[in-house]
Amino acid sequence: MDAITYSTFRQGLKGYMKQINDDSVPMIITNKDPEDDVVVIGKRDYDTMMETVDIMSNAYLVEKISKGEQQYLAGKVKTHELLEDD
Repeated sequence: MDAITYSTFRQGLKGYMKQINDDSVPMIITNKDPEDDVVVIGKRDYDTMMETVDIMSNAYLVEKISKGEQQYLAGKVKTHELLEDD
């Protein structure tokens, strides 16, 4: 993860925004006081992260995922060809 100063980020804002979105790599924006530093991520990555948080905070979904994983690891799965969309 790259780190750049606030003033450098501000001067190249459009280019940095494109880079962050294209590369899906967060960027640390530093300030004189480290307590004011921020991390910038693309919206798509943020949305994905928040969806994961939502799923992991839902006990019912976590249980279903865990049960499916156990079934898969035990070989209790069937494979089939994909259906054609008519």
